[in-house]
Amino acid sequence: MNVIGARPDGWWRDRDGAIRRLLGRLQRLVATGEADVTLALDGRPLEDVPEGVHDGVRVAYANRSGPNAADDRIVELVGGLAHPEDATVVTSDRALRARVAERGATVVGARALWERLDELG
Repeated sequence: MNVIGARPDGWWRDRDGAIRRLLGRLQRLVATGEADVTLALDGRPLEDVPEGVHDGVRVAYANRSGPNAADDRIVELVGGLAHPEDATVVTSDRALRARVAERGATVVGARALWERLDELG
């Protein structure tokens, strides 16, 4: 949610819609062939976006509720990679940045992702 929250575009009035819009934009990114993408989310799974692969984007939900639930899931996903040094995590959260960097992943801020998504339209 910190990627969605990086743009104050009124997303908080329709959180589910914001998730679906981001998913759609990430699907366009995946279609370019330049990235494999996993979208980690907190909160209840959306009925129309269950955990799994959606047009090339893997959607993963937090395994629990509460603070840092999605962050913990992201750390788990990075930790499960055979080559975490090949992963890039997009987040503006300092604590999460440190946790995934400790596991070898590269970290970029939400702004970099939004700029690339804007280039794609």
